Amino acid sequence: MLVKTMAKANIPAKGAIVQRDLETFSIAPHIPGGFVEPALLRKIADVAEKYGAKFVKLTGTQRMIIVGIQEEDLDAAWAEFEDSSKAIGLTIRSIQMCPSTRSCKRAKQDSPGLGFALDKEFYGKPAPAKFKMAVSGCPNCCSDPWMRDLGFVGTDDGFTAVVGGKGGGTAKVGRELAKGLTEEQALALARKVIAFYRENGQAPERLGATIERVGFDKFKEAVL
Repeated sequence: MLVKTMAKANIPAKGAIVQRDLETFSIAPHIPGGFVEPALLRKIADVAEKYGAKFVKLTGTQRMIIVGIQEEDLDAAWAEFEDSSKAIGLTIRSIQMCPSTRSCKRAKQDSPGLGFALDKEFYGKPAPAKFKMAVSGCPNCCSDPWMRDLGFVGTDDGFTAVVGGKGGGTAKVGRELAKGLTEEQALALARKVIAFYRENGQAPERLGATIERVGFDKFKEAVL
């Protein structure tokens, strides 16, 4: 039973996670920033019905997860989606973002503009451990950037970058790294932060733990 449990605990190549019954799996189609077209909503519903899913769940990471897929149906279920990119395990996860200038009256900066650029360049790429990012269009921080490995907060002067945050059982608030960034500067900084983490991170530590181990001043000097 233990061998079976370990074998089914995670199937990264298939982008699936085993469920409580140790028999069925969940998949989460890529929905950048939670902005979803009606056609994709229909597709998710169709796939859930076609492969006998137990339910579809809205997640805290702005995705919709289809729960209860049989292992033998995983490849076929993924093939139903035009974008079948997967990000589980030791990867850069979905980039959370608020609607910001697309609709919100409080927006200071275009968080989806930066968020989509981050998603396009980094989503699903390898990392020493899971790596989460978020972008908020104003200091209200609806997408929780302070609780992510790398976050950006929109202000009147541009984006403020924060690093080292995380949620979970040992939650930690990030710390400020840079202020007044343009979208291009924020994207360039993300490249440097991720490169530093890939070079210095030691699994399973998250970025915040890597920064603590090497020292914030050394980290800041390297990325700025």
